[in-house]
Amino acid sequence: MKRLMAMMEKHKPYIAMLFIQFVYAGMALLSKVAISKGMSPYVFVVYRQTFATLALSPFAFFDSKHAAPLSCNLLCKLFLVSLVGLTASSNLYYVSINYTSATFAAASTNTIPSITFILAALLRVESISIKHLHGVAKILGSVLSLTGAVTFALVKGPPLHFIRENQNHGSHILSMVHSKGDSIKGSIMMLSANATWSLWLILQGFIVKQYPAKFRLTIIQCFFSFIQSAILAVAVERNNPHAWRLGWDIHLLSVAYCGVVVTAICYWLQVCTIETKGPVFTAMFTPLALVITAIFSAICWKETLYLGSIGGTILLVIGLYSVLWGKNKEGVKVVNHEVGQVKEETRLECIIQH
Repeated sequence: MKRLMAMMEKHKPYIAMLFIQFVYAGMALLSKVAISKGMSPYVFVVYRQTFATLALSPFAFFDSKHAAPLSCNLLCKLFLVSLVGLTASSNLYYVSINYTSATFAAASTNTIPSITFILAALLRVESISIKHLHGVAKILGSVLSLTGAVTFALVKGPPLHFIRENQNHGSHILSMVHSKGDSIKGSIMMLSANATWSLWLILQGFIVKQYPAKFRLTIIQCFFSFIQSAILAVAVERNNPHAWRLGWDIHLLSVAYCGVVVTAICYWLQVCTIETKGPVFTAMFTPLALVITAIFSAICWKETLYLGSIGGTILLVIGLYSVLWGKNKEGVKVVNHEVGQVKEETRLECIIQH
């Protein structure tokens, strides 16, 4: 039992990220249905952030030991980070998901690792070194993951008939696409949402160093996002008061799930993982949500899977573990370098003392 607990403790970041990807798969399915059935995406974000803030608030006292004074400068930073990562990203995602297919939405999300890697490298948060094998592994892994996502989404091939009955039942809800112009607009907005989310992942690494109370950090960002999203929703839906109605239906289930499970729990887990493993490690698990979403879509919505999906999945997995291997080797090299420096300093101290 102790050995199992020790193993789980060692692999906590990996377990957390796997859990997050399953949760995100559920978010894509539920939110697509809710918005396709007429719920305003702007109102959806407001309710989502409301549920998240309320769900996290009771846990704020856990951070009493790590709580730091909230200066005006820090609050301004948190407000801007919330505007970029939570408000802008969420609103762009939910508006665009109404104009694009579920397949494109899931596939485009896999551009996040590449975007995060590029932004992190430009901001010098992530190192790039083609002189070392781990550096090449990270670069090739990012390319393979992106290639696998595109292959998964665009390459069809022979269909895989795992489920034959009622194959088209319900699939129109998740794969409905509007006019060509709307599709292009939705695609651009979806990619913009991914870019702002990638920037949020990187900025969290800086913010958490200034404010290590991660529960309160997440609560403050969710609350700021609630205010920002509410202002936007009121402005957009000012002539449609019915848009704010919630009943005991898929709309309530979706916003509660996205608010409590996705925003409250998963955002906090991501902040913790970013603090220990960095933003690129966190982003590289994103391709798994595509595979999970496709599987559940095939089971729940009878969507057809194709042979191209298998090829894309293989590339995704190879790319994912290539980057993880590179990150692991890089971490070992850094640790060995630090240990070597400590030994050298100790040796010099001994020489001086003698």
